[in-house]
Amino acid sequence: MATMAKSRDYRGPALFSRGFRPFFLFGAIYSGVAILLWLAMFWGTIALPTGFAPRDWHVHEMLFGYVAAVVAGFLLTAVPNWTGRLPIQGGPLAALVLTWVAGRVAVSVSASTGWMEAAVIDALFLLLLAAAAAREIIAGKTWSNLKVVMIVGLLAAANIAFHLEAHITGQAEYATRAAIALIVTLIGLIGGRIVPSFTRNWLARQTPGRMPVPFGRFDAVAMLTGSVAMAVWVAVPVGRAVAVLLFAAGCLHLARLARWSGHRTFADRLVLILHLAYAFVPAGFILAALSAADLVAPGAAVHAWTGGAIGSMTIAVMTRASLGHSGRPLAASVATQMIYAAVIVAAVTRVCAALEPGLSHVLLPVSGASWVLAFLGFAAVYTPMLCARNG
Repeated sequence: MATMAKSRDYRGPALFSRGFRPFFLFGAIYSGVAILLWLAMFWGTIALPTGFAPRDWHVHEMLFGYVAAVVAGFLLTAVPNWTGRLPIQGGPLAALVLTWVAGRVAVSVSASTGWMEAAVIDALFLLLLAAAAAREIIAGKTWSNLKVVMIVGLLAAANIAFHLEAHITGQAEYATRAAIALIVTLIGLIGGRIVPSFTRNWLARQTPGRMPVPFGRFDAVAMLTGSVAMAVWVAVPVGRAVAVLLFAAGCLHLARLARWSGHRTFADRLVLILHLAYAFVPAGFILAALSAADLVAPGAAVHAWTGGAIGSMTIAVMTRASLGHSGRPLAASVATQMIYAAVIVAAVTRVCAALEPGLSHVLLPVSGASWVLAFLGFAAVYTPMLCARNG
């Protein structure tokens, strides 16, 4: 209670009162703008002065730009709840945001400033985020939460590896797969907490029926199998052995999702979207297994994980956290449901474009437009509550 009282004593700009506010807002805006820029680069309309190849710029900015911002917003908001300590706010939070912004600028103009300078500036954000979160968790003695910080630290290492690999070889293939693997693992870890928890909380107020199965040995096996499969996939993405591992992980994660009673959540879109988002995790594993067996294009699995699991889960978390932490009712408005529909359409059409390249000229614009609509739509709808002094 004393911590909450001190937090409410904050008198600075509301936007910098809690980590989710600036990072969700600026992250969503950047995600929409970055896809608009990527589509223009893809069609040859513009060229950015970046040292990365255009595809690598797109990949890097979605994984280490947008996703890093959402991870920061989530972590900086969750850590005070885990530890009972004061949130990072005001000047220190603004400094973190400016560090993130500096990374986005540095990467986009790295052809002019030099790749190493851009790498140093860009790498700083995730390193500072991991250090800040670790300090709070250690001070609060909530040791079990350090595994989340460890993944953020590994993501920071993958970011550095991305810059090095892109400079040395011209394309960051291994670092890209490593970053995807780490973020999907983080979704498995955090999703394993919030999806069954929020589902149980909602179902407890409904008619009696099957409830989500709590975390147990099965979940641990699914997570371990998925982590091993993705580690092998990062190193060797093709071959019979990795295909078997990926397919097994996909089946286990699909069974894990089925144990969470998602079929009972259709009436609450805030809960339903969590299940739909997590469904892209096993879909990505199964598509990656088919790709490893040379049956489908690799892009199908990559976009199931990135556009599907990452895009949908981050939107789901951002909307729910923004409503809950700003004192609004936990209910999905029509506008929020349109945001959910747009991000699902973006993911599905992008996966279909990879599966059926002959239709990509139709599907890619639909996917890009839907993604932009989802994330700029989030910014338009949620800016008032993220900038308001309440919650």
